[in-house]
Amino acid sequence: MTRAFFLGAALLALPAAASAETHLPADLSVSYGPRPAFLASKLPEGPLRDRLMACEAEPAATKFSIGHRGAPLLFPEHTVESNVAAAQMGAGILECDVTFTADKELVCRHAQNDLHTTTDIVTTELGQKCSTPFSPASGETEASAECRTSDLTLAEFRSLTPKMDGANAAATTAEAYLEGTADWRTDLFSNDATLMTHAESIALFDSLGADFTPELKGASVEMPFDGFSQEDYAQKLIDEYKDAGIDPSRVWAQSFNLSDVLYWIENEPEFGKQAVYLDDRYSEEDADEGLIDPMDAASFKPTMAELKEMGVNYIAPPLWMLVTLNEAGEMVPSVYAKEAKAADLEIIAWSLERSGPLASGGGWYFQSVSETIDSDSDYLQIVDVLAQDVGVAGIFSDWPATVTYYANCMGL
Repeated sequence: MTRAFFLGAALLALPAAASAETHLPADLSVSYGPRPAFLASKLPEGPLRDRLMACEAEPAATKFSIGHRGAPLLFPEHTVESNVAAAQMGAGILECDVTFTADKELVCRHAQNDLHTTTDIVTTELGQKCSTPFSPASGETEASAECRTSDLTLAEFRSLTPKMDGANAAATTAEAYLEGTADWRTDLFSNDATLMTHAESIALFDSLGADFTPELKGASVEMPFDGFSQEDYAQKLIDEYKDAGIDPSRVWAQSFNLSDVLYWIENEPEFGKQAVYLDDRYSEEDADEGLIDPMDAASFKPTMAELKEMGVNYIAPPLWMLVTLNEAGEMVPSVYAKEAKAADLEIIAWSLERSGPLASGGGWYFQSVSETIDSDSDYLQIVDVLAQDVGVAGIFSDWPATVTYYANCMGL
């Protein structure tokens, strides 16, 4: 067995605080596993398939491969185990989505109000502290709950057990409500998963030899929260990297809130240089006021050039905003992608391997090119277009090995 296997297995046995303090070697062994080669074998005959199938590149970590919540295709998101797996798949940058508890401590969760779908809270005594405690399905009314990190202290948060994201809307009991894992994911690695604070994620990612992309999540509570302002929140995120002695060049702080990005640019310029504006100004139909159409530059408000003038250097939209189909039905860069590059903005795309099987068009993440999506190998097709034609700086993935394999084969 490889050193990476023993290293990961040892870490999995540790509690959150101890695991975050464990100093792992930066030369953690990287393995692709079988999935990337499997996807490559399903590509249509042609140069891309030939190159990927003939690839002899040694597995190595790359910043082009970004772990999206770790490796949540198979591991509970934002856990120690999910991020160790992502690092073992060569993700050179790892993500902690940052939110806060009732006592204003920063923790890793995709949303402030997702504890009811990502932990066992509804089956514990803490379920009664939820903003909306569990309510069973009845007739045509679906089961529901809303549980926020801000409903709990950090100590209470630590007592929860994480699980694969999902909920059973037909559940009549709290226990059944937890049974919502998509059938193309698995609960195999859910046992004994470990929650993390943001500070613990910094220590863990550093020990894994990875860099950092924390995302400041929008609050579900009204801000300021008990005197904790949005600016306090944005500053505390940066302060935890400064306290840990992390070089700002290793940190790509993200937010969907442009004002957060501008705050970092103005108040923490060394971190602001790499602050990432997560762009959600999209519309799935026609552009509306405040929304943009990726194929209509006139709808971009602010424009890409204006964002650059504000000091923004990185922009990160969903995959579908960066690609479209030409008259021959081939995936090509969208107007959005061309305008971003023309403004000298670095582009980061999200999120690969989040759509499950692609036989039926790929769903939301592939909506702009769905007519040509009919095989799981299209994960590699879109990576190729994003890398070679759009020129992205990196790709978030729920299974980083796929992006790592491509990047290593192509010398990225």
